[in-house]
Amino acid sequence: MSVLTVTAKGQVTLRKDLLDHLGVQPGEKISIDKLPDGRIEVKAARPTGKISDAFGFLKKKDSPSLSIDEMNRIAARGWAGKR
Repeated sequence: MSVLTVTAKGQVTLRKDLLDHLGVQPGEKISIDKLPDGRIEVKAARPTGKISDAFGFLKKKDSPSLSIDEMNRIAARGWAGKR
């Protein structure tokens, strides 16, 4: 069990061993669920769905196909949480 200290700002820092256990790297996100008994559950926030859900997603009707560079820019914005 790990014991963390709460700062004056109400923040805690997860140590590297805990982040490694979650498989989280710098810049990635974690999700926290509040459980009814006063506990929380901390998990690595992972994209949901299957890769096949994206097939045809970038296809534009009545226009030329996207270039690889255009697809890469769109993918980078999506992973960054931008639309």
